[in-house]
Amino acid sequence: MSKVKTNAIRILDKHKISYELMTYEAGEAIDGVSVANKIGRDPEEVFKTLVTRGNSKEIYVFVIPVAKELDLKKAAKVVKEKKIEMIAVSEINKLTGYIRGGCSPVGMKKNYQTVIHESAKDLSSFIVSGGKIGLQMELNPQDLSKVISVVFDSVVVEES
Repeated sequence: MSKVKTNAIRILDKHKISYELMTYEAGEAIDGVSVANKIGRDPEEVFKTLVTRGNSKEIYVFVIPVAKELDLKKAAKVVKEKKIEMIAVSEINKLTGYIRGGCSPVGMKKNYQTVIHESAKDLSSFIVSGGKIGLQMELNPQDLSKVISVVFDSVVVEES
C-alpha cells in the first residue's frame, strides 16, 4: 500500500518528525470516541482538533481528548479573548484546508495559535487526525510542538 501524503504528513516528513499512521473504515465524519474504538486505542490517547474564532476575529485551534468537550469560557481566557465560538462547519475547509472529521492540527492553511490539552504533555505519544477522514497519526506531542507553535493548557470539561 502506498503511503498517503496529506499536508500534515508532508510537513512531518519535511521536519523529520517520527509518526505512525493508522487507518480505519469511515464513510463520513464520525465522532472521535468511535474513531478511538475503530483503531483499538484508549480515547484518552486520541485527540480531536477544534477550530474557533474569537471576538477579535482571530482563529484559534484546540486539540483535546476525543471524549471531552471544550470549555469555551476557559478557552477564551487562555487565548486572551473575551469570547470565542466554534466556527461553522461550512468554514472549516476555507480556513484550514481540511474537512470536518479530517482536520489535523498540522498543515492548516495558516499557522493559527494552537492549544493542546495538558494531558498530552505527559504522554509519550498521542493520536490526531492525519488530515483526512479514515487516517490518524500517532506522534510525540513534544515533537508536534517543534512543527507548530503550541501551548499546553487545561481547556476542557468532562462530557456529561
